Amino acid sequence: MKTYFVKSLLEKLVDLLRFVCHEIARFWRWYKRTYKQARWYAKTGIVMASLVALFLIYLLMVDINFLWLFGKSPSLEAIAHPKQDAASIVYSSDGVVMGRYYRENRIPVTYEEISPMMIKALVATEDERFYEHFGIDFEGVAAAVKDMVAEGDARGASTITQQLVKNMFKTRTEYSTGLMGYIPGVRLCVMKTKEWITAVKLEMFFSKQEILTMYLNTVDFGSNAYGIRTAAQTYFSTTPDKLTTEQCATLVGMLKATTTYNPRLHPEASRQRRNVVLHNLYQKNGITKAEYDSLSALPLVLKYHATKPGDGIAPYFRQALAEELNEWCKENGYDLYGDGLKIYTTLDSKMQKYAEEAVAEKMEQVQRNFNADWGNENPWHDRSEEGQDRFVENLAKKTDAYKRLSARFPNDPDSVMRYLNMPHRVKVFDYELGTKDMYLSTMDSIRYMTRFMHCAFLAMEPATGDIKAWVGDIDFDHWEYDKATAERQPGSTFKMFVYAAAMEAGLGPCDDRVDEYRQYDAFDAGHNPIKWAPRNSTGVYTGAPMSLKHAFSNSVNSVAVAVAEEVGMQRVIDVAKRLGIRSPLQNTPALALGSSDVTLLDMVNSYCTIMNGGRRNVPSFVTRIEDKDGNVVY
Repeated sequence: MKTYFVKSLLEKLVDLLRFVCHEIARFWRWYKRTYKQARWYAKTGIVMASLVALFLIYLLMVDINFLWLFGKSPSLEAIAHPKQDAASIVYSSDGVVMGRYYRENRIPVTYEEISPMMIKALVATEDERFYEHFGIDFEGVAAAVKDMVAEGDARGASTITQQLVKNMFKTRTEYSTGLMGYIPGVRLCVMKTKEWITAVKLEMFFSKQEILTMYLNTVDFGSNAYGIRTAAQTYFSTTPDKLTTEQCATLVGMLKATTTYNPRLHPEASRQRRNVVLHNLYQKNGITKAEYDSLSALPLVLKYHATKPGDGIAPYFRQALAEELNEWCKENGYDLYGDGLKIYTTLDSKMQKYAEEAVAEKMEQVQRNFNADWGNENPWHDRSEEGQDRFVENLAKKTDAYKRLSARFPNDPDSVMRYLNMPHRVKVFDYELGTKDMYLSTMDSIRYMTRFMHCAFLAMEPATGDIKAWVGDIDFDHWEYDKATAERQPGSTFKMFVYAAAMEAGLGPCDDRVDEYRQYDAFDAGHNPIKWAPRNSTGVYTGAPMSLKHAFSNSVNSVAVAVAEEVGMQRVIDVAKRLGIRSPLQNTPALALGSSDVTLLDMVNSYCTIMNGGRRNVPSFVTRIEDKDGNVVY
């Protein structure tokens, strides 16, 4: 059946091609006969009309992607409702901007929020006849052709509208994949044609003000600054409406080449280009001669601050939030990194600040104690240099440097290690400076960074599950791995589940159990049966009975394990799961002392369940989400 359908379709296509070829041949014979019989002036008219008709047919064929020759073009729907990637903004519960999610760091603005001088500088430099044409500047095209013929070097003839088309619809990549695109020289012609067609359509749908606004919201200013608002903040720490004339000229000057004229990378080239833009403004009566003279003499002054995805409040929280939101976005058809969502979270910025300060203060103290205790001795050693080197080498094998060197020297491990032990300038963490430059080899930098103690901190509202503060480690720039969601042994904090299971089994806080040495059946790492006995932190067993309340409050290990065995380790596991623990728990006597790995997030949620009268909440990150138009979507 399928073969018959394909065969029938091919036959119809062949018949269609035959018909088209026959009609073209018949039209050509009529055209030649008419042309021969016409007078000279009629022949001229026929030729001109034919050229116009052929050009219009060519435009139509490109627009409809005739026989897949020219590649896909933007649809009318896409042109009428263009989509611009916009950063999603994260807010704290008290209204503070915490950070952004983005592929292109862009926050759209309205026409009224842009400095009028920015508009004047843009038009004077990029498209002086912008208000006169309808998307295509034929005068500019003619001048470009003339320069090409006369000097072999054409000036740019793209209008602002055409540049907007190129930026917004990616006409030089996404759509230009037709068969004609494989022919050298033809590809560029097809791409320019699409830009012309789409530019004219864009001018039909939008006013000049709207086109200028879209352009300035779309264009790339380098340094991961997309759009005028982000560019103004990145280079001058201001907003688009407060940009000065010389700042506007600097930003417009960058549009010719964002790297070549980047004011941070090439200040002198940027200053010269800025003055070219100022001269254009003067020629178009945007500024006076006196203003031009004074402004062009000014030095280039920046207040540069390039934003990174980790910048802002509570980076570990925002990292965990993104993981939560990605699933929601997938289910609801939103793009977290491009739809300009406004995400209002449960986190309190003041509590977060206090949490970070407390962590920094306490961990610096812990680190000092650690360094004083260990001195120059490495804490990962096993009393042999060989074991110490193995530990560092295993960490080195996970680095990008090791992978690059291994690919370069696939059969020469000595060369790999030689390069890994060569000192070079690196940035490492420091409690006083935050980040400091040191001259270390890759291996020594691993040894340096591995000596730091780590932690996590969470604060949660027991009644609601709202997360109020989240610190995933001591410094996000150097350790992005979040310890709040990493599985670690909880130690004695797990005893809460043991005594909760005991209460559920009918035991009370005043019931007594003997603090004594006792062995239990267990298994070693190789799953071989062994005898295991818990040790008290004091190293002493009193041999006396004590209440469960006393044993719990004093964290007596022997009693905790005895109680867990009495009520059943499976009951302890079941209680822990019901209270909020999600990671696997091993049914072994050591579980009572926190031998199984759990996350801090689960532990905090479980303790909140107890404080909430046994009612467990799912940890809550978000209170509401709005789309870019302000509609509440969550």
